[in-house]
Amino acid sequence: MILQGDALTQLKTLPEQSVNMCMTSPPYWALRDYGTASWEGGNEDCDHLNGTLQSMKTTLHPGTNQNDKRNFSGMPYKEICGKCGAKRVDKQLGLEPTFDKYISNLCDIFDEVKRVLRNDGTCWVNIGDSYGGSGNASGHKEDTKNLGHTTSKMGATKGITSGIMPKSLVGIPFRFALEMINRGWILRNTIIWHKPNCMPSSVKDRFTVDFEYVFLFSKKKKYYFETQYEPVKNISLKRVKYGLNQTDHKGKAVNVQNLDKMGDRFCNEKGRNKRTVWRICPKPFKEAHFAVFPEELCETPIKAGCLEGGTVLDPFFGAGTTGLVALKQNKKFIGIELNPEYIEIAKKRLRPFIEQKPLICSFCETKQPNPTRKT
Repeated sequence: MILQGDALTQLKTLPEQSVNMCMTSPPYWALRDYGTASWEGGNEDCDHLNGTLQSMKTTLHPGTNQNDKRNFSGMPYKEICGKCGAKRVDKQLGLEPTFDKYISNLCDIFDEVKRVLRNDGTCWVNIGDSYGGSGNASGHKEDTKNLGHTTSKMGATKGITSGIMPKSLVGIPFRFALEMINRGWILRNTIIWHKPNCMPSSVKDRFTVDFEYVFLFSKKKKYYFETQYEPVKNISLKRVKYGLNQTDHKGKAVNVQNLDKMGDRFCNEKGRNKRTVWRICPKPFKEAHFAVFPEELCETPIKAGCLEGGTVLDPFFGAGTTGLVALKQNKKFIGIELNPEYIEIAKKRLRPFIEQKPLICSFCETKQPNPTRKT
């Protein structure tokens, strides 16, 4: 099920404790404008675009073809159109004037997520950081000049990090995690998404950023969690044969213990308990913005946090990756997305999987008409 609208409003329409888990990646602060604004007043024939050379250079995404560059006419004014005086109205998250307001708005949304989440549910959130003076969550380009509310070629928004020294990381993930704890969430894990094929960086005074955070929160101390395993290293299997801290040479053996009595603490035939650094390559998705996270990133959370037939919630649905993975694992999903264009992209991705099985209502377990299936 996909709901069109802003996350906070749509979440309030869902029943309490109606979903098993949440897996999402909210819009990063000061990263990009998703084009969901409407305009009030002014001239209805005005395009409300600031068509300057600077805005053209700083708004187009990498890979934009030459025809799009020639046809580009500028970027929207932030609040008031400089040409006709129309007022911009936008409910999208991420364009707040300060990071404090962004964190507050984001955690208000997760207050509602907490309400609709079952008491044994978990919430997994992928979120990136920004640099002071640039607002760049991608970590590739920094520009400390105050150019106003503009988007760089890597997606950065500049000149809105009041109170933060230029070039300093704002600490968005940490501020978010702490506020979630303050609001009653239990932070169970901080997972590092390591990107071995990260975007190259041209900066000369710091290291290239090749990771993002994924936080695992729970509502209660006890919650549903299916242990996930990863392969045991060969050296660990060798130690099982000879005993803990043993070697091939008996004379060098130390601290010998009986592993048989220790059960699967050191060697489980399924593997070892999965660690918190996940090596996953970002993958492009040409039909949507380049911030789509890879399927692999949400495969493990959905396996661990949602039983088969359960419901996965994503309040920032985007191109529908969370729903796609949920369907592949025989689970239901509820997605919320503000931009109707992304909803159409998501429906196109999900249609082949939805048509293979009848839709089941997430709340009453009854079969529902399939809106994507031809009758």
